Formats: sequence, structure tokens, C-alpha cells
Amino acid sequence: MPDKVRWGVLGVAKIATAKVIPAMQKGEWSEVVAIASRDSNKATTAAGKLGIRKAFGSYEELLSDPDVEAIYNPLPNHLHVPWSIRAADAGKHVLCEKPIAMSVAECRTLIAARDRTGVKIGEAFMVRTHPQWLRARDLAHSAEIGELRAVLGAFSYFNRDAANIRNIQEFGGGAIMDIGCYPIQIARFLFGREPETAAAVIDRDPQMQTDRLSSVLLAFPSGHCAFTCSTQLVPYQRIQILGTKGRIEIEVPFNPSPDRKTRLFIDNGADLWGSGMRIEEFPACDQYTIQGDLFSQAVRGRGEVPTPLEDSIANMAVIEAVFESARTGGAVRVAS
Repeated sequence: MPDKVRWGVLGVAKIATAKVIPAMQKGEWSEVVAIASRDSNKATTAAGKLGIRKAFGSYEELLSDPDVEAIYNPLPNHLHVPWSIRAADAGKHVLCEKPIAMSVAECRTLIAARDRTGVKIGEAFMVRTHPQWLRARDLAHSAEIGELRAVLGAFSYFNRDAANIRNIQEFGGGAIMDIGCYPIQIARFLFGREPETAAAVIDRDPQMQTDRLSSVLLAFPSGHCAFTCSTQLVPYQRIQILGTKGRIEIEVPFNPSPDRKTRLFIDNGADLWGSGMRIEEFPACDQYTIQGDLFSQAVRGRGEVPTPLEDSIANMAVIEAVFESARTGGAVRVAS
């Protein structure tokens, strides 16, 4: 039997209680042993529903528990780095939700904490571990689609609740931080390089001032990525990967259901009606289970952190360039 890593969870965020914790509880390498909330009743209720044996009324209590080896941090964006640093200082490994920081400078402080304490810290970009994305990357570099030249995408949902954390600008809300970070991450993942420049147009909500509709163009050395993301559009997500000879369409790129098969559509470009298309199917799987187990294995010295902080700071540099481009009205060079 694997030597499971004992996890504690900071907060009772919906993504944690509805998706990540149940998924990690199915893992071979992960065991969730504790959960904390600033409201002890919320922690106790969540622990009871999820079968977690320890509930704490403060994050500090959880971090001081010697039984907890690793922390999952799903707190609001502005609390990612402060509490991840506190966890590292307590000797805990940290898997933190995306975007892991509010800025490149803040991400640097997290890297310094990791290097100082020697713990493992990673960003929870679960898509990087899903079999459909691993296969898509292999196909993107195969002769089947020729040279990879463009990644096109859309990612949207509708949420105008001013009290929702995703709509509070000072807490890191808005479309780019919440969901635009995904196509940025995936374009970098597919091209295997960093973009040189970013250009963006952003429409902000007149009351909340968060970016509600953002369109972005990233110029890589060998091609382009273009995507639109929005917090006030019909729920939708797609990615197209275009090569000189063929294309790949990813049906549900970012939130595939754990109980349904996923599909890639590979088209050789024979005609515009898809007569040259084939479909690859992948068995149902939970990307959060995979992510948790891979991180746990890294803690046990049996692999690498799936999304290390070096990748996180590069992704954050692109996000900063996107916002700067929208502010200035021109293309901005992405900091190396």
C-alpha cells in the first residue's frame, strides 16, 4: 500500500468541498485528515459531510497539527500567498489554487519561502495532468497536424453577483484571473515556450470594475494564441489547436465531468465538413484525483510537482502583460 500523504484543507470553499476533497479522498496517495474554517461550525459541518476526522476553528490550529503533512489552499486569490507562506513556515507542503499569486512580485515571495523552508509548493492547474491534455500536447507536436501555429479558445460563464468573490476586484476577481489564466497556461503548455508579447482588450463591469469581457492575443516565437474569456456570457468552453496540416478540438477543455468520457476531435483538413475527422475517447477520470496523487507522490520523492512555482511566475508574467496592454492600448512585451 502507498504511504499516503496526510492533507489538511484551509477553508470550506465550494471548489474544495464539492470537487477537490471528494476527488482526493479517492486517491491512492492522498488522505484528507483535517479541514479548517474561521467559523468552527462551518468546519465541523464540512468535516461531518465529507468524513474528515478533524475540524478546526482557525487556520492556525490546522497548521500547528503535526499530523498534517500537506495543505490544500483554496482561499480567495489575495490570500493564496500569505497563507501558503505561513503553511510553508509551519513545515507543510502546499498545493494552492490558481492563480497562485496576485502579481509576479508576490509569487517571488512564495518562491523564497519554498527555498527557505525546503517544502514542496505547487499551483493547482489540474488540467495539466488530465489524459486528454497530455494526449493533445503529444498530437500538437506530431506530424499528424503539421507545425503547431495557433491555439484558439473561449471560456465563459455568467455571474453578476456583486458579493461573489469572483466579482471583487481587490480580492483578485475578474475574468482573466479566474478563468483567463487557463488558456494562457494551456497555450504555454502546448507551445512549450513563453509568449514574447501580449495584446488585450478588456471591458469592465461599470459597478464592480472587474474585467467582465477580455480578448487576448499572445505572440509566441512559433505561433499565436487568441482567446476570449468572460464572467458575463453564456457558459461555454472550447479550445482549437491548429497546425499547418490539421487541427485538434478539445470538447470540454477545463471542467470535464469526472463521470463522463472526454473526447478529442482530430481533423486532417480534408474538407470543411469534417470528413477527415476522427475522434479519440478517454475513460472517465477525475483530474483532481490525479493532481492530488501526483503532488503526494512528489512529497514522497516519487516524482515532480505537476505545476511548480517557476511555471507559476511565468504564467503570472503573462497575466500582468495582458492587463498592462489593456491599460495602455498597445502590445506589451512579456517579462522573461
